[in-house]
Amino acid sequence: MVAFLVGITPLAHTPEPAQDDSFEALVTRAIAGDADAQALLGSMYYYGEGVPQDDVEAAVWVRKAAEQGYADAQLNLAVMYATGEGVPQDDVEAVAWYRRAAVQGHAGAQYNLGFLYADGRGVPQDDVEAVVWYRRAAEQGHARAQYNLGVTYYNGAVVPQDFVEAYLWGSLAASYADASNRDRYAEFRDAAAERLTPEQRDEVQSLAREFFEARPPQ
Repeated sequence: MVAFLVGITPLAHTPEPAQDDSFEALVTRAIAGDADAQALLGSMYYYGEGVPQDDVEAAVWVRKAAEQGYADAQLNLAVMYATGEGVPQDDVEAVAWYRRAAVQGHAGAQYNLGFLYADGRGVPQDDVEAVVWYRRAAEQGHARAQYNLGVTYYNGAVVPQDFVEAYLWGSLAASYADASNRDRYAEFRDAAAERLTPEQRDEVQSLAREFFEARPPQ
């Protein structure tokens, strides 16, 4: 049995301000309702970049952007509810904000929503629904979702056991992973590969290359 990942996608960094955009100008734009400025200001306060670190102030500005439909801000507000940073910890609220970003196609939110379904946090535990959201994120190149989807196929408890699918998603996860997870994903990929014939491995490797070339990492 290969365990699922523990943890959720962290807060997203928003783009850096333009060089001629002073802090005062950024605040003015944020107060006027500019969602980009609100999201950036929230990120700055959360990470303490250019301002004193302040989770509560971060949540104020992140919420303003999230309420305007800014998907990164919706993800960030959901993470803050999931972790209790700047707002009271509330998994139900986290699910609501993840879902808003997820239906917009935000891969990180889709993965996190799947994780909460798998863990039964804020929603009734539902592995089938978790797989739905993992797949949506995995198809966008989200490495954690690809790994979890591969593990699901390897274990065969939620979907029919399929080592070809496990090897495909494990291979993609290893390709898209950051340095902290690459070895773990590669180890899983190799475990799945041992269940296949050389011909099956070659076919999957070709499919994985096509997928990766069509969706290069951002």
